[in-house]
Amino acid sequence: MEETIFKKQNRTGPILFSDYKRGESIKKAIEIGRENVLSELRDSKLKGRGGAGFPTATKWMLTAASTGKEKFLVCNADEGEPGTFKDRVLLCEYPELVFDGMVIGGYTIGAKKGIVYLRGEYEYMLEYLENYLEQMRKDNLLGENILGHADFNYDIEIRLGAGAYVCGEETALIESLEGNRGESRNRPPFPVNTGYNGRPTSVNNVETLASVPQIIVHGGAWFNKMGTDKSSGSKLFSISGDCKNPGVYELPWGTTINEVLKLVGAENTKAVQIGGASGVCLPASQFNRKLAFEDASTGGSIMIFNNTRNMLKILKNFMEFFVEESCGQCTPCRIGNVKLLEGVEKIEKNDFTFEYINNLKELGKTMQVASKCGLGQSSPNSFISILDNFKDEIFNHQESGVLK
Repeated sequence: MEETIFKKQNRTGPILFSDYKRGESIKKAIEIGRENVLSELRDSKLKGRGGAGFPTATKWMLTAASTGKEKFLVCNADEGEPGTFKDRVLLCEYPELVFDGMVIGGYTIGAKKGIVYLRGEYEYMLEYLENYLEQMRKDNLLGENILGHADFNYDIEIRLGAGAYVCGEETALIESLEGNRGESRNRPPFPVNTGYNGRPTSVNNVETLASVPQIIVHGGAWFNKMGTDKSSGSKLFSISGDCKNPGVYELPWGTTINEVLKLVGAENTKAVQIGGASGVCLPASQFNRKLAFEDASTGGSIMIFNNTRNMLKILKNFMEFFVEESCGQCTPCRIGNVKLLEGVEKIEKNDFTFEYINNLKELGKTMQVASKCGLGQSSPNSFISILDNFKDEIFNHQESGVLK
């Protein structure tokens, strides 16, 4: 298994899939000091790669500035978004980037412990990753007195999730780490002040942490030269669906959807789902849009559908997923997703009015602002975007009515 799953593939990219020597960024981070690490991150304009896009330097500065006897850095490896598999590649093939990034993060915020919250379905990686961490300890890149510095003690442990999609949300993840039901917390307080066990905690995505070592080695300005003004660096995209060459690609932010489709050999494409089930579905008329925080933003998932696909069936699949995965804590998400799925089923049976559909779209917009966490806030995205962008296909059997 290790020969096929954990062996580095022949991948190329400007940042993450480029050359890197294990441990060199840790050594440099210690040499330049915590303040300069934060300075390089500020210059890089690195934003969270899990989808939210919060500036990493700001999160680490807030955590570092928080008062507390203990601080923690948590790597969010609960890669549960449908269509996303980039973090799996990083953990299997580039663990040196992920774990070096965690060590630098721990050093910068003043934590002595890091935790990897690993998706339950990734249990097959556990032994491999534990062995890698043990080798880091032997090489003095982890544990006591890292690289001979008496005041730098930091270790990492791995915890397994149990398959709950909602635990990808950082506060639900922390609840799970504490042994509680995975449900999101009210915010404020935020994890940077009151996180794991009530201590200041920085929760960062796998890809975010993997970007840090290259920034420290090459400099924030080098990283910031790539991408766009508001989306610096590169992004890993998990590309699947109707194309000849699916897989994980590293591309600069600002790449257009058309360029991606050409790269992966997609033909006769009808729709592209950007951002997984919780993202938006775009028609061919919008394929000139750029993949960037300021335009078509995504945590990494790109699903391609050609002109043989039934968009209503795709929408039903997404809504069934959200009904199943809602934790049920807040009413907009618990009830709203069920109502949206009922609407899809009524469309299938041709048992609806356009007034009813428009009311459901308004319900979706209410869910986006009233739900407690990102699950309920984003679950209506597919419903609204597919009905807006593919209404001719979905409602072509209706002769009258107005769809807003």
